[in-house]
Parts: sequence; C-alpha cells; structure tokens
Amino acid sequence: MEVYKALCLVTLLVTLFSKVSHSQLDVCGISPLNTRIVGGQDAPPGSWPWQASLQKSGSHFCGGSLINKEWVLTAAHCFPRTSISNLVVYLGRQSQQDSNPNEVSRTVTQIICHPNYISSTSDNDICLLKLSSSVTFTNYIRPVCLAAQGSSFYAGTTSWVTGWGTLSSGGSPPQVLQEVDVPVVGNRQCICNYGAGSITNNMICAGLLAGGKDSCQGDSGGPLVSKQGTHWIQSGVVSFGNGCALANFPGVYARVSQYQTWINSQITSDQPGFITFSSSGTDSDLSVTCTTTTPPTTTPAPVVCGSASASLNSRIGGGSSLATAGLWPWIASLQKNGAHVCGGTLVAVDSVMSDASCFSSQPNAAQWTVILGRLKQNGSNPNEVTLNVINITMSNLTGNNVAILRLASQPKLSNYIQPICVDQGTSTFSTGTKCWVSGWGTGQGGAEQVLQEFQTSVVECVDVSSLDNICTGPVTLLQGDVGGPLMCKQGSSWFQTAVLTVDSSNATSSNTTSTSKARWSQSPRASTIQVFTKTSRFKNFLATNLGTLLSPALAGGSSGASMAHSSFSLFPFFSLSFVLLLGWD
Repeated sequence: MEVYKALCLVTLLVTLFSKVSHSQLDVCGISPLNTRIVGGQDAPPGSWPWQASLQKSGSHFCGGSLINKEWVLTAAHCFPRTSISNLVVYLGRQSQQDSNPNEVSRTVTQIICHPNYISSTSDNDICLLKLSSSVTFTNYIRPVCLAAQGSSFYAGTTSWVTGWGTLSSGGSPPQVLQEVDVPVVGNRQCICNYGAGSITNNMICAGLLAGGKDSCQGDSGGPLVSKQGTHWIQSGVVSFGNGCALANFPGVYARVSQYQTWINSQITSDQPGFITFSSSGTDSDLSVTCTTTTPPTTTPAPVVCGSASASLNSRIGGGSSLATAGLWPWIASLQKNGAHVCGGTLVAVDSVMSDASCFSSQPNAAQWTVILGRLKQNGSNPNEVTLNVINITMSNLTGNNVAILRLASQPKLSNYIQPICVDQGTSTFSTGTKCWVSGWGTGQGGAEQVLQEFQTSVVECVDVSSLDNICTGPVTLLQGDVGGPLMCKQGSSWFQTAVLTVDSSNATSSNTTSTSKARWSQSPRASTIQVFTKTSRFKNFLATNLGTLLSPALAGGSSGASMAHSSFSLFPFFSLSFVLLLGWD
C-alpha cells in the first residue's frame, strides 16, 4: 500500500510539473476583485492587478505586466533606447490623473530586450524590466501567470487586453484604465489579413474581423490575457497593428509562450509562473484558406553601397571643417554606457565595422549601442536611429585589427543612413587621389561636438609595403576618431580604404593617447606620410562575418540613396503618451 501511495504521489507531481512552472502559482493570475464578463469600458479598481504603467519624465508611454515581485514584461519597441533615466513603473494604478491610494512606484535598474528583436518586422517584440526593489502583493498588485511553451489558443478564444491607450487611432487617451474583450484570431487568418511574411510563429492575433475592438497607441507592452480555471494567463504582449480597430486587421501581439526559455534564462530566481493554456475542441484556423487576391509585389531594389545623396554630399574641396547632415551617411557613433567611445561605419544592412582597439579582448555586446544618422554628439539629431549590439567579433591578425558589430535590427536606410563600400583590393586609388577622414574628435566641433571632416591625398608609401597599406598626407586625428573611415571615391561610389586606428609604433606625437591615431612612417624622408592598414587585408575575415559584401550602384544608375524596402506600413502601438482603444459593438 505504501508503494502504491508513493507511485500515486510521483505521478501527481510529474503531471503538475509538466503543466506549470510552480514558482508563482500560489499568487499569479489570481484577481479577487475581477468579475468581468463583457468589456469595452472602464476597468474597476483591482480588476487587473498586474497592469503596469511605464512613465518617462512623468508621462505614460507604454503598458506592461508584473510577472513576479521585481520584474515587468513589456514590448521591445517601447525602448528604442535602453536608458533607465527618468523611467518609472507604476503598479496598482487606476487613473492617470486622480489619486491612486493602492499604487506603488519603482524605478528601473535594468532593461533586457530580446536580442533578436527586429524593429522593421516587429518580430520578438518583447522586453523585461527589473524593478529597483521588490513590491508587496495585495489585491491591487499581483503578478499574472504566463502561457507556457506548448500552449494552444485556438481561434475564438476569449481574451482581454487592458491599458491606457488612445480611444482611437491618433486620438486622446482616457484617464482611467480601460479593458476590452477580443477573440483570438488564428495565425493563418491573420496572415490572410496582413499579407504573407507579416505574421510569424512568435506572434498571436486578437480582435474582431468586423473591427470596433482593439488595442491602440499607448497600450504597447500591455498584456493580452485569457482565463483558465481560477488563473488569468498572459498569452500576448501588445505589439502592432494596421491602424486601430479597423475591419480585417486584428491587433498583433508577441506570443508569450514562445519565450518561456528566454524569460527563465534572464530571471533565474523566483521565476514567473508558467501555465500551459489548453484550448478545447478543434482549431477552426486550420481550415482557413486565404480567399482574397494578393496584390502583385514589387521586387525591391537591391541595397547598394557607397551611395550618398548628391545634394548632401558634393565633396570637391579641401580643408578641415564641420560636416553637415547626410554628408557621410555611413558614419556611426559607437557608444558605451551612453558616451561616445569610437567611430565606425555601416558596412552591411545589419553590421558596423570599427577598430578592434576600441574593445576589450572579450567585449560585452550588451554594453554597446550604435547610433546611425547622427551629426552632433550634443544637440538635436532628427535623422538618427539608435540600435543595440548583439555580437562583437574581432579579426585576429598580427598588427592592427578590425571589429564587426552585429546589430539587433536593420536600420531603415535613408539619405542620412547608408552603407559604405569596403575596398577589397580590387579598386585602385593612385597617388594624388583625394580622400577624406571623418569623426567626432574629442573636444572638436564646438559646444555641440559636430562631426568633423578632413581631406587628404594618397601618396606613395615609403619604407612600408603598399600591398597591405595605403599612405596619405598628414591627418590630425584625435581621441574619438578611432574606428572611423578613410574614404576615397571611385566613380559615383565611396569606398572605405582603411579604418582609423591606434598603432603602438606611433612615436611622432608626445601625446599619443589623445592625438595622431594613424601610424606615421618612421623614415625621416617620409615625416609627412601617414600609413593606414588597408581594409583589403581583412577581406577573408569580412567575408566570413558579413558574407557577400555589398556592391556599388552600377554606372549610370541612380546616384541617390537606395532605400531599404519594407513589406508593409504598420502602426506600432507606441507613442510618447500612449494608452488603449476600446470599441463597442
């Protein structure tokens, strides 16, 4: 009998562990004050005790959900910059204007967005925020349960979305937390609505195909939940949509069940409660066939390199001066902890090249960001974009080396953001060729620290091999210029022939820590010659890490910037004063 009891107990435990992550199960998804059956209205206080309001400098901009006592789940697109400055999370909040006696607030100590988030497609649109201190659970502040891997949400599953989002696309936000019930729309049907390639397995859709109920701007990052037994389980994170509450365009959410492993890898103690949500019956979405005629698609023009807008880049003169917006659209500012460290160049649709000396032997990619389209280090830059770095790889050759930074997402190309061609040794830059260097030299560019540019010319190399080196006249470079490019034009395209670098053999300047970042020839006969290592020396390394390098525009082709294509125009649920759209039947 004792053996039988033991076997029964083991069987019960195996069943429980196969269905749930038990760390939070005694508290998660329980809302004592929630008796909601229908929606499209103000949410009574305490109905959704996991709902979070993310605020920057006192303004609500995104929603979120509490998943344990010190972590909040939200959307990656809410954080184009992972700065915790002036970021506050409110829990237990009901109104954005009136008093909230049940609320608490916490600052944020860490922002962890999914490393494979792609802003252009909204794939993997999920992010974790670590609170500055734990919160105490009450009837008004509780964590939500999360859908475990293997959960099934069949088409028609009743779900609820909550937030302070606008009540119409581009409209005004309400002050009181809103709630609306929306049915799950199967991914096959959602693909029919949005188009092939737009909806991935990492997404879940919900809404009325007739329109009228949806989330909207300001609801970004908030939870989509469904109830199973006594537990509310979060199935989605508000991500994007085409407008708000439009017919045939349900809201699209990050599918939480796809991220159980990633979330648990980031939260190693007091892990969130994961429950397997199981739909009953048959999924009607399996029988869906798209009946609408798909409009013909236009094959996007291939991305070319070295193409700068003729109206923004007409370099023919010489001398040192301040650069202007769009002059060098491939220049990147590599920043660590929010401060410019080195220059770099966009050399592929998702990769930046810089100098290896900018990094430690084992760099932490999460500490770095790349800013493209920037002109001023201090001041307004309306054309810039900030991107996270997911990997840093360095060449391992004798002497100088380069680094490749893989970006978390592809920047949208414009007149201000373009890749440069990388010289692979096939181009000839003869003596006398005019070339340019550019960077944010320390202390240069005035109070706004505007990007600097300097013209030089190719000269004959003396006492060094011209096979791996290119030589120019003297160039005054400062700390902060390292990693930037030496650029020479061939035809209508710009090529990067070298990366500006520090060389230990530099002995010309007495202040080598802050000046003269290029290597000077030590021959007295060549005291005015600067030596740069050619990018062609790294062509095998670049081919391995970048694949086939981009090609310049064909002669006679467009001289303007080649724009990256986008599959369709979507409305990301993100704005600086967002909240939720609730419709009524």
